[in-house]
Amino acid sequence: MIVYATGKAVEIALMENGKLTEIHKQKATDNFTVGDVFWGKIKRINAPLNAAFVDIGHKKDAFLHYTDLGPKVRTLQKWASLASNGRLKAKGIDNFRPEKEIVKTGRIDQVFERRQNILAQVLKEPISTKGPRLSCEITLPGRFLVITPFSDVVAVSKKISTSEERKRLKLIVDSIRPKNFGVIVRTAAEGRNTAELLEEVNNLVGKWNTIKEQLKTGKPPIKLLSEIDKTSSLLRDLLTDNFNRIVIDDKDLYERVKNYLQGIAPDKVRLLQLHKSNRPIFDVCGVTKQIKS
Repeated sequence: MIVYATGKAVEIALMENGKLTEIHKQKATDNFTVGDVFWGKIKRINAPLNAAFVDIGHKKDAFLHYTDLGPKVRTLQKWASLASNGRLKAKGIDNFRPEKEIVKTGRIDQVFERRQNILAQVLKEPISTKGPRLSCEITLPGRFLVITPFSDVVAVSKKISTSEERKRLKLIVDSIRPKNFGVIVRTAAEGRNTAELLEEVNNLVGKWNTIKEQLKTGKPPIKLLSEIDKTSSLLRDLLTDNFNRIVIDDKDLYERVKNYLQGIAPDKVRLLQLHKSNRPIFDVCGVTKQIKS
């Protein structure tokens, strides 16, 4: 992984055996990143589109379509409303009484009304004249697992090599997941033990509790939980034993990534290098030439 940080953007190149396979770019001003969780306010409901436009602080209202509400949307919004009013008694969500699920063919004006406060997550970043796209199916991703509040589904990545390993991971996750949280087991979980997976579950539930605490004091529109920067999120999603080098040309970003790696994969910190040459990192590593071609 080659990370080129200029003042206005961060560009990340993934190389395999010297060949460029992926390129990612994040502007320094991206305040609405995929995965960010917001407490917003519905500005208007558009019945023909079966969608709502939500104020989350972007210059253009965010777009929320009925198909992105998720079946448990009423339960999620009731929980968020109680949390924001300080009327949520229980610490966790294990015994939170669920509301009736919505049907796939319903209408958004049966679920939400104008000026209603709403808990939602950015599904797509804003593009040119469009605001961000939202979802009410909240997912909190870690390196090995993704947790989904108010769900009972346990899914295991099909990319995990053997059915025995998939069964083993499903058994572990079934035994450690908190009640009312669904879990998706990622490919990186292959070979991990119960203690490692439990630690991540606890970290992710901690993030969920952060949302609850923020709701108590936040007035919409407000960001409740921020997704990590692009470099760290790519490392979280892609870091495997196949990585042999991560080179970064910015000292501050290098330190941030180093701290992040120490938290999620201390054995990988040794792969991290700071590029100190005056020549641009993409030129030295042959990325510029490959982008042009």
